[in-house]
Amino acid sequence: MKKFLLLLLAIPVFAKAQQRPTNQNLFDTIPFIPDHTTDRLKIFAAQPVKKANVIFFGDSITEMGNWGSLTGDTTTVNRGIGGDITFGALKRLDDIIARQPNKLFILFGINDIGKDIPDAVIADNYFKIIKRVHAKSPQTHIYVQSTLPVNPTHANFPQHYDKGAHVSVVNNLLKAKAKELNFTWVNLAPLFTDKNGLLDNRYTLEGLHLNQDAYKVWVAYLKKMNYL
Repeated sequence: MKKFLLLLLAIPVFAKAQQRPTNQNLFDTIPFIPDHTTDRLKIFAAQPVKKANVIFFGDSITEMGNWGSLTGDTTTVNRGIGGDITFGALKRLDDIIARQPNKLFILFGINDIGKDIPDAVIADNYFKIIKRVHAKSPQTHIYVQSTLPVNPTHANFPQHYDKGAHVSVVNNLLKAKAKELNFTWVNLAPLFTDKNGLLDNRYTLEGLHLNQDAYKVWVAYLKKMNYL
């Protein structure tokens, strides 16, 4: 009962944030950060800080990739955290900058969309990430990878479904700034989208996350384009 009451108290706060979101306060009004985030941050903090060649930075879709094995570069750093959003990315960006990567591959967005964070706010958070990396690690080449669609024929993640239009809007906002903000736009969506514009069942575990075949296709494409 106590947990239920706490949840009820949190809902109005979050609803207010949805009505009047700002880049400054929206992250702080989200009711909780999952334990998984804390656990991942502890792992990151325990690792020695040293220059990285390649970092993959994102949410669970990034976290679930065995990037060292996939790329053939065991020094590749995985900075994915399941459930993370662009506000969380901003809060942990110093860890990325401290490693001064040669290449940084970024992929966030679907969890923001699932929380109804406005498209323009998501894109603006991306732009802040990009600008901070350019300012603090100017040699880093940034690759912004498109937010992937989901497949609502599965029943696992209803909060992410029926929001396909937002995925397209966020991607278009990001793509439009590639030249101005000096990053490479990587359009992953065509690799994993079926004829109906959904995440292809051949490449998904349950409508949101990718299977191992998808990661092989992903890295093969990055290599084909000479991004890796």
